[in-house]
Amino acid sequence: MKSKFQQIVMQKILHHIQEGVHVIDKEGNTVVYNEAMARLEDMKEVDVIKKPLLEVFKGMKINESTLLTALNNKVDIINKKQTYLNKDGKEITTINTTMPLLNNKEVVGAIEIAKNITEIQEMSETILELQKEINTPNRRIKKIKKYTFENIYGKDLEFSASLSIARKAAKTTASVFIYGETGTGKELIAQSIHYEGPRKAMPFLAQNCAALPESLLEGILFGTSKGGFTGAIDRPGLFEQANGGTLLLDEINSMPYELQAKLLRVLQEGYIRRVGGMKDIPIDVRIIATTNEQPSLLVDKGILRKDLYYRLNIIPINVPPLRARKVDIVPLSERFIKKYNEIYEKEVWLISDKAKEKLINYSWPGNVRELENTIMAALSMIDDEHVINENNILLPETDNSFVGATAKQIDISKKNLNQILEEIEMSLIMDSLKRNSLNISKAANELGIKRQTLQHKIKKYKI
Repeated sequence: MKSKFQQIVMQKILHHIQEGVHVIDKEGNTVVYNEAMARLEDMKEVDVIKKPLLEVFKGMKINESTLLTALNNKVDIINKKQTYLNKDGKEITTINTTMPLLNNKEVVGAIEIAKNITEIQEMSETILELQKEINTPNRRIKKIKKYTFENIYGKDLEFSASLSIARKAAKTTASVFIYGETGTGKELIAQSIHYEGPRKAMPFLAQNCAALPESLLEGILFGTSKGGFTGAIDRPGLFEQANGGTLLLDEINSMPYELQAKLLRVLQEGYIRRVGGMKDIPIDVRIIATTNEQPSLLVDKGILRKDLYYRLNIIPINVPPLRARKVDIVPLSERFIKKYNEIYEKEVWLISDKAKEKLINYSWPGNVRELENTIMAALSMIDDEHVINENNILLPETDNSFVGATAKQIDISKKNLNQILEEIEMSLIMDSLKRNSLNISKAANELGIKRQTLQHKIKKYKI
């Protein structure tokens, strides 16, 4: 009875989880193929179940299948990228975790849990192609908006001191580590360092380390070699494309820990090896790294490798948040008014005193980026007025937005345990997002979960 119950539970779980699940027996025949895997591979269960794996995927060889490799070699394959064709010839790209199934040390089958990254793979290839196109000499000026120190404004003493360090850093080729909250202008400073330095005629490339999973990020950075894995082609990565120039690694604290070790080796040895390749390729790239969290805390938490941090932190630059730069809030607002007057064809001349007071008293969790968006919104709604007043300044109501379970009691009447737990979880997520200015990576770190897990929960709760 217990066994039958377990089977029912397992069937329910397998057909309702988002990950694809594929199980084969020791003969290589499919015995479990859940709905998520069917959607992922664009096939039907009847096309796969009880059939030999290589009969279904006719173009696949034994050594190209993660399932058969795990089965025949009794090894776990963790987070392996695989590109293959389904029965209709459609290319599928997945991240697989595959393990042999043992019964008293005898292999009786293998199970694979797969995540569909076909769209992400296409996106990563597009990124590399665009970077290559951008770096074509006759197209660079049209494609890239270059920022220099002339584009950065600030009279605040602490901010001015940070800019002074950045200007000095521009004269060198040393690695730079920039810390600042989201929206403080870290990339503007990074670009200014590059375009006012000795490498200004060479490429400036940027990669957000939180945007892609480890397996794809490695290929983006170091390139891929044909034959390295199924579907791989010869393609230079960002290090090769930025050779002689600068590579900005944004949100480096989101880079997987193992990949940080590979990055450190590249920085120390001065050459890269493409994913799946055997050839060492010398590179000369200046690294500028950024993070929106205190680097020392990241090191203490084990999120950022200490040796990598010291290798990158040759020139440290701390960018103060806008709430600590109150003297700059109104002048920055006036600069944004000038910018959006031209874009929206408006004639706004000034900001009222009450509007200025409202701007100065706000905490600006999104910093300069949020201030620019606020001014942009104000101008977009103004008709023929020449003055921005306090009613045009739309700011979040701090007492009403993202109020969660930590700020209210939960009504448990007519609710089961799952509903109560989900309400608590949703509220904790909303509170964390509010504290972290809607920064998913930062909120995920605070909650102690993976970024992808938090994104799934945000979608689940429709936050």
